[in-house]
Amino acid sequence: MLHGRDAEKAHLASVVEAARLGRSGSVLVRGEPGIGKSALVDDVVSGSGLRVLRTQGLESEAPLAYAALHRLLRPVLGLVEALAPPQARALRVAFGEAEGPRLEPFVVGLATLSILTSAAEDEPLVCVIDDAQWLDEASADALLFTARRLDADQVAMCFVARHSDDTGFSAEGIPTLTLGALDEESARRLLSASAGDLAEEVSDRLLTETRGNPLALLELPTALSPGQRDGSEALPLPLPLTSSVERAFLERCRQLPAAAQTVLLVAVADGTGRLATIERAARALGIEREALDAVVRSGLLLVTGDTADVQHPLVRSAVYQAAGARERRRVHVALAEVLGDLQDADRQTWHLAAVAHELDPELAAALDLVAVRAEARGAHQGAADAYERAAELGDVAAAAARRLAAARNAWASGRAQHASALVARARADTDDPLLRADLDRLRARIEVNTGSADDAHRILTRAAEQVAVHDPHRALEMAVAASVARSHGADSGAVLPAGTVDVRDTDGDSARTRALKHLLTSTERAMAGDRFGAVAELQVARSAGRATDDLDLLGNLGNAALHLGEDDVHRELYAQMLSVARETGDGMAVLYALQRTAFGLYLAGSWTELRSTCEEAVSLGRSVGQRALSATPLAWLTLLAALQGRPDHDAHRVALDGLLAAHPPRGILARPLDDLVHWAAGARAALTGDRAGALHHLREVRLPTLRRLAAHDRIDAAVRADEHELARDWTKELEDFAAGTPLPWARATVLFGRALTTDPASGDDPDELFRQALEHQALAQRPYDRARTQLAHGELLRRNGRRADARLPLRDALATLQDLHAEPLVGRATDELRASGETARRRDESTLLALTPMERKVALLVSEGLSNKEVAAQCWVSPRTVAFHLRNVFAKAGVTSRGELSRLELG
Repeated sequence: MLHGRDAEKAHLASVVEAARLGRSGSVLVRGEPGIGKSALVDDVVSGSGLRVLRTQGLESEAPLAYAALHRLLRPVLGLVEALAPPQARALRVAFGEAEGPRLEPFVVGLATLSILTSAAEDEPLVCVIDDAQWLDEASADALLFTARRLDADQVAMCFVARHSDDTGFSAEGIPTLTLGALDEESARRLLSASAGDLAEEVSDRLLTETRGNPLALLELPTALSPGQRDGSEALPLPLPLTSSVERAFLERCRQLPAAAQTVLLVAVADGTGRLATIERAARALGIEREALDAVVRSGLLLVTGDTADVQHPLVRSAVYQAAGARERRRVHVALAEVLGDLQDADRQTWHLAAVAHELDPELAAALDLVAVRAEARGAHQGAADAYERAAELGDVAAAAARRLAAARNAWASGRAQHASALVARARADTDDPLLRADLDRLRARIEVNTGSADDAHRILTRAAEQVAVHDPHRALEMAVAASVARSHGADSGAVLPAGTVDVRDTDGDSARTRALKHLLTSTERAMAGDRFGAVAELQVARSAGRATDDLDLLGNLGNAALHLGEDDVHRELYAQMLSVARETGDGMAVLYALQRTAFGLYLAGSWTELRSTCEEAVSLGRSVGQRALSATPLAWLTLLAALQGRPDHDAHRVALDGLLAAHPPRGILARPLDDLVHWAAGARAALTGDRAGALHHLREVRLPTLRRLAAHDRIDAAVRADEHELARDWTKELEDFAAGTPLPWARATVLFGRALTTDPASGDDPDELFRQALEHQALAQRPYDRARTQLAHGELLRRNGRRADARLPLRDALATLQDLHAEPLVGRATDELRASGETARRRDESTLLALTPMERKVALLVSEGLSNKEVAAQCWVSPRTVAFHLRNVFAKAGVTSRGELSRLELG
């Protein structure tokens, strides 16, 4: 019976009940050791009547990828064959049941979601993940991804974790239920029920010492002598609570025969939870079955079917820490022998590594193989740990290369600081120029993403110069990376001497090498102001890389096209990158590509798709535990809400401010994000009549590419704030760019700026300038910019008394702005048209559906003819969730068939 947990029990029961009703639910139960987390969860789920799947994090399994996930899914693995082939393969490879190319962890997360939701179709289920703070990283990522993507499914997920652990387990986005101490009355009832023969003063002392911790109340009395229980002997001196409970467990352990204590140590060190493994290791140590039976009878080892686990994690820590080094070694060696016979090479190797204290090249080589297998499964933390341990045990000459491999995997697993430390140590241990170049490249990648982009540029430039004589291709790769950083605004002042990298085509060049050479030349020419030459080189690079599935190359080509203003090119390249990333299941690349796709969607006036894309990116960032990477798409949503005058603008802004406060932007993406935030704030201020605020924010847009994107807003804001000279300066900046490129949008924007800022004494006719701007805009496919120009032109004509002439540009502007749902400017255009003597017919915005982000995404995809299963794959949810949202869309829209969705306004 649970004491004093009625409120917590009701809360947890509501999460479980939601699964029964098809609404899903997830919860993280946190609290100090022994506070009753597992007991609470067990009490609720055992009485729920739902199917229960269980797993547990084990410290000893931290390097073993997907170990905990495999235990959870073992009862439902018969459903693997029904999954989509990439997902089925992902689970088989993750669990070591099949070989295959390198596995993307993201696909394992999708497969976990799919198999659990499929298993729940016939019977709702609850997943219990105990000791989540010790989950191996790969399992944690897959399980947390699943919990964040569950929606209208019959699945509940209960994570149980300690407070204040330093394991790096982060369940951000999962609702938390925190268990505190029992109140005094409940604690006294529990103590009385479990140890009723205690003297009153002893009970009072224990209640004080245990501070409402249920496990301590249950276990500490068992460690007391009869005299201590009746108060005739003094109680032990106060100890830290956890130490006291561990000591109580240890006292129980020491009451067992020596052989039984060794069996318990075997179970603690094992990590598999397989009873057969423990039995075989005990026999290898010469221990009879009776010893195992004695441990089970003591209650310190719990056996269920073919599995065995210790009573509590504190038993594990107490027993292992109390064992001598010699005894630990005997146990690990015995387990390694058994696991070798069972063909479990990874666990066997880790048991041997746990007790190795001297150089052992053979064991280091075995750890290399463990790392390679972990990398193939996408288990980067496990691979990093294996390579790092191999570096400690192997030949000194190979240590730097192993630490580089460890650093790459540590970086891939999100441990930037540890990766940097490994790189620094490896650099100090090697003079090999190629190895140092690779170390510097990784060092720069970490720096460009988490630190100073300028420092990254310096590292790359110097490294390219130093390695060029040894390996020209490495030098080319780093020179390209340095130039990309420079194009994003990084500039350390370091310059690569001319001729260091040979960019001439050769017969032996691969398509990728040729693309890199021309990309480097394009970027360098753009930086030198030769935009015609830059575009020509980019076209060659694009042609060479057209058939590539290299995500880095596609992204860098897209970035180059964006900086050059080549709208069609960057749209195509980012779309290709997104397609490849989706096909390969590279979740982080999908997230990046979605963010970059936003630029093209904004410019093309595809604002409904822009909104859906950014909502998907925000959701994906949260699902993969990378909330910081949700900031850029959230900034786009804030800008779009401002331009459309939507009421959710303030909510987006609050969410963005909170996200930036919790995760300050770092590295190379900090600058464009900062510019986007200022652009959004400036647009909002301008459209709500705050001229000073608009100019303040739009002045802060620094990067040339973003300044050009926001040019119409910036110039218009400066003019309305009577800062005509500033508007002229910004127009001149654009004119310098346009002079080196044939792009029609660039020339149109310059003419727009000149029309707004022309000095009557100059003899320029603003009407003619606007007409010329619109001629160029007709070729540019930037509808919002064109509408801004038409609106400004109509306003000029109306102010000059040419009311009839003003109506055509105002009508055209209004039509486009209505299509974009840019309501603040729709109102302005409507007022201007009315002032010209014509009453505009406003569209009935009530036809716009008030859809949630997921409903909008589902409706858009279904309207394109996709099936529920195909939509689920695109949205990374279950088909059941798709059906749920589709029903909501039908109800809100008043339609009854999928075909009718194509006629709806989904913006």
